[in-house]
Amino acid sequence: MQKIWLVAAFSLLGMSWLAAAHAETPTVVPDDRVLGKADAPIAIFEYFSLTCPHCAEFSAETFPKLKEEWLDTGKAKLVYRDYPLDRNALQAAVLARCAPPERYPAFVEVLFKSQNDWGRMTDPTEGLKRIARLGGIGDEKFAECMADKSLQDSILASRFKAQNDYGVDSTPTFFINGKRLVGALPYDEFAKALGESSTALPPPGDTRFAAQPPRPHP
Repeated sequence: MQKIWLVAAFSLLGMSWLAAAHAETPTVVPDDRVLGKADAPIAIFEYFSLTCPHCAEFSAETFPKLKEEWLDTGKAKLVYRDYPLDRNALQAAVLARCAPPERYPAFVEVLFKSQNDWGRMTDPTEGLKRIARLGGIGDEKFAECMADKSLQDSILASRFKAQNDYGVDSTPTFFINGKRLVGALPYDEFAKALGESSTALPPPGDTRFAAQPPRPHP
């Protein structure tokens, strides 16, 4: 069922599953949700699905110390990238994107913590609606978000770009200043990769990983 849903979504976007992965790495774009200081020298791109158990594991076990020691200190910034693996994950991603940009990380955290509830539902609408209410999104706004086809398409387009251009084929997948890491790594291993990246930073004037102000979705 999951594969059928993904193939259908791919066809609707007019893309080909046969496109080859290129040796490219992601860069920050205006619509990105970014946690951390804009001028942080290390950019961590995380491709995740909100129904992915390993992503939830990373959020619960690795992320808190990562945030404390790298994001809050200005040494790194985290760029969130949706990579929905199923319809439930897409709906959850839409909900998080409907929140104001500054509240996006909190929505992602709550969605991961409650993944075993809404994520296993045949129709997660009611479960997601409860989370929306707790986050200050009323029922009318929630309904508008769930019906926003352009937002759904933009999330799916980003997911397929990651697959075709960056070779992402599982979650979570990270790019740390261009270096790829896969899986819910323990903090010590993740911090080691960050330390190695900090010794190989791009030269001054390289703006590939510079954060730009996000554009809230209307």
